[in-house]
Amino acid sequence: MSAVVAITDTDRIRAVLANVPDPEIPAVSVLDLGIVREIGADAVTITPTYTGCPATLAIEQMIRAALDANGFGDVAIETTLSPPWSTDWISDAGREKLHAYGIAPPPKGAAASALKNAQAAECPRCGSSNTEEISRFGSTPCKALWRCKACAEPFDRFKCH
Repeated sequence: MSAVVAITDTDRIRAVLANVPDPEIPAVSVLDLGIVREIGADAVTITPTYTGCPATLAIEQMIRAALDANGFGDVAIETTLSPPWSTDWISDAGREKLHAYGIAPPPKGAAASALKNAQAAECPRCGSSNTEEISRFGSTPCKALWRCKACAEPFDRFKCH
């Protein structure tokens, strides 16, 4: 006799959110980035990557639209800033997707030890660690601009925090 597995509203909401892309990096979902902090039957709690992240409103709107389209119009979206988002919250699958998209994700656990991205990043194009930060300001506030000395290609790297 096989066991019956009950699928809860929380499981269904998680499945919906797994398909909500980050508006600035569509290769990863809001779940992959760890923006979704908590999923309950009555509320979804999110934390932006930065307090002033310009994509926060777009993320909330995309989550709202996805929840509404899937029958979860009564589920609230709450934003919390404490504790602040950390790059450690990026899932392993999210790190792989970022790398494949051309963005160097920080290694897991780097937030505590590498706040300034002093550790060399692996080039997402050629895999070399012979890289350097060329600007603290990348394509979005949460990323810095790096360059690979081996292949000479520029790339974004998530700022560790």
